[in-house]
Amino acid sequence: MAEKTDTHAETGSDTVDPAAYIPEEATITSAFPPRDTAPAGYMEPIRAAGAVLWRDVDTAGGAGRGKERQIALIHRPDREDWTLPKGKVKNGEHLLTAAVREVTEETGLRPVLGRRIPPQRYLKSGWPKQVEWWAATASGPSSFSPNEEVDALEWVSIPEARERLSYDHDVQVLDNIVSGPLATFPVILMRHASAGEKKSWDDNDLLRPLDEVGRSDALELAEVLSSFGTPRVVSSAAARCTETLLPYAVAYNAPMRTERAFTVQTVDRSAPAYDRQAAHDAFAEVLQEGEPTVVCTHGELVTEMMRDALGRLGAPVSQQLSLRKGTFWVVHVSAADRTLAAIERHTVRG
Repeated sequence: MAEKTDTHAETGSDTVDPAAYIPEEATITSAFPPRDTAPAGYMEPIRAAGAVLWRDVDTAGGAGRGKERQIALIHRPDREDWTLPKGKVKNGEHLLTAAVREVTEETGLRPVLGRRIPPQRYLKSGWPKQVEWWAATASGPSSFSPNEEVDALEWVSIPEARERLSYDHDVQVLDNIVSGPLATFPVILMRHASAGEKKSWDDNDLLRPLDEVGRSDALELAEVLSSFGTPRVVSSAAARCTETLLPYAVAYNAPMRTERAFTVQTVDRSAPAYDRQAAHDAFAEVLQEGEPTVVCTHGELVTEMMRDALGRLGAPVSQQLSLRKGTFWVVHVSAADRTLAAIERHTVRG
């Protein structure tokens, strides 16, 4: 492992200087696979997911006098190592729910996922392993109890975490986490789940419901979205959009309202009607409000809304912004300056 040096904790969680946490020898990594196994071939990696839990605590006995940023580490007695909470993804399990499950099992703390960072790829007993990572905060008190797999959970300062961690790849995860904003909020832009074909629906298109596949996806979506806490719901008024998010809103008591600007109405079979500028303005307001939010809308609007949002956030625009039904973008926005912190895309079933 590279030599590690101490850094000083910043004061005031709203004035974080990320550079203060990055030693000169830190390695900020990107997601490239190892090339020392199966030359010119491919080995399906072991998939795992985890999160770096962070918090700010008072250091001088009172709010405003000073804060220290801390990271949660776990100790595994069978390996005698200190590491970050993570674990293997089960067959058919969504990456987001896998990360939440594993962190909860190992720390007794349910994480609220924040900014995503590059995955780590390394060899595990000669086989490639890929670990997906998120920054996260804890929701509620810990129920941790020492056990055979994890016998200690400790919150330590970032400099101490760099010293304590047993593996270079974990140190690289920590360096990646502190290199950008940790205080972020998610804006999730979703295209509604499957609702059958327009041509087979003879009634008002606003009333066209989800089909069997769509209803199944809506139920799956409830747990997936809860990985980001309980973001509020702002939906198109069309039945297929509200039905997509209804199981989530009910299960997690999330506030839900409809927005006319996100609604596409089919006046006739060939002319979907919507106000493009109104949709842009409404989505810009969601971004500016700074609250975790799920927006469910139609395929006709997704690409334009994403392109406009990335422009407002000062971010580059991808050529692939459209979404299939039941798929969503997660735009992680810095709470401090409303710039893009990270972006990821998921299907309901991972």
